[in-house]
Amino acid sequence: MAAPLALAAIDTSLKGLREKHGKLVAEMTALLQKAEEGDRDLTAEEQTRFDELKAERDGLATRIDRLTEQRAAEAALDEVIPAAGRGGQVQPPARRPNEAATQFESFGEFMHAVRFRSNDQRLTFVENVGAEQGEGSDLRAEMRMDNDTQGGFMVPQQFRSQIMSIAPQDALVRPRATIIPAGNAPDAGLSMPVLDQGGSAPANMFGGVQFAWIEEGGAKPETNLGLGEFTLTPHEVAGHMKITDKLLRNWPAADGLIRQQFTLALAGLEDYVFQRGNGVTQPLGALNAPATKWVPRANANTITYIDIVNMVAVFLMRGGQPVWSMPQQALTKIATMVDPAGHYIWKENARDGFAGTLMGYPVRWNNRAPALGVKGDVLLADWSYYVIKDGSGPFVAASEHVEFLNNKTVIKLFYNVDGAPWMKAPIKEENGYEVSPFVGLDIPA
Repeated sequence: MAAPLALAAIDTSLKGLREKHGKLVAEMTALLQKAEEGDRDLTAEEQTRFDELKAERDGLATRIDRLTEQRAAEAALDEVIPAAGRGGQVQPPARRPNEAATQFESFGEFMHAVRFRSNDQRLTFVENVGAEQGEGSDLRAEMRMDNDTQGGFMVPQQFRSQIMSIAPQDALVRPRATIIPAGNAPDAGLSMPVLDQGGSAPANMFGGVQFAWIEEGGAKPETNLGLGEFTLTPHEVAGHMKITDKLLRNWPAADGLIRQQFTLALAGLEDYVFQRGNGVTQPLGALNAPATKWVPRANANTITYIDIVNMVAVFLMRGGQPVWSMPQQALTKIATMVDPAGHYIWKENARDGFAGTLMGYPVRWNNRAPALGVKGDVLLADWSYYVIKDGSGPFVAASEHVEFLNNKTVIKLFYNVDGAPWMKAPIKEENGYEVSPFVGLDIPA
């Protein structure tokens, strides 16, 4: 058994590291909350501080993981009870009733097991199934880590949230969109009713319901509720990366690299398609959706003050968290933009940093947007009107065969997702004025 003093020293170190980790997370949260309360993005100084805190937090997390793993090794007894596995078989209790590990210490260790230790009992562990689940239990396929009907192992829940949870600084759409979880039938199409608000105002605002003043004994007006259908069907998307076998065997070092690269790649992929997808075997992006309201720009290949004003004028003002999206090429145009009186509209001097908002809405420099001068380069959107339907996954698979002679492993990650604006067309307000939560800048008329 482990020496009590060794465990006590590790526990003391872990306590101190976790306290430091908690303080860093609290300070990062405070920075984000301050920015959100001001309805803006982080300033340059805040972003620098946030990045410093993030780097320090990640370093502490690595040390905590390392000590946690060592403590588990010190405390482990000789005999264990294997976790519930494929077929629900459980071996008889060991002499000392210490349960086997059911979780991986890190995503890197999980990938190491997928590639080099396929018999690791943790790969066949059934999530959320305890000892009360006896023989013949009805285990949903999507809850099994050893779900090989998809050709790979499901990423454990503890890492699934890390990969799929994208911070607002890394992705534009997912952190602000309406998310529908995978549910019991993760890849089945989901249909929801949506009001038909594309007719003649004012009746269209209420989906066809109308009221009218009538005289005594007069006929009551007949009205019909206009409902459309909104359907999302998760589509499969896959990506892969190559990593040397030597690095993968050193899974503590590989953990951060693999997880970070997959997370960043997923953020980039989703952000691009949620904005520019064509809706055919992939999500429908806002720039290709009929719900988007287009405003012709005053002059080709540039952005002017009147363009910005005209876009805000047709934006659906219903609260939410609207945000500007535009390519970094536009920074010079925005920074030097003047109003009709010749005044800079973004910053009156060059001493301070750039303002975080434009016409009261946060600005996000987005190089996944079309280039400056192309239709859709500037978009003002309330992404809460964009719905994302998550499907099954993510799953991972590892192959040694493709790069066998080069001593490399190909890791594939795949999952299912769909998305689209929760509207079929811009809305006509009660006075006939047309607005939308998605307003894009078009080429000149």
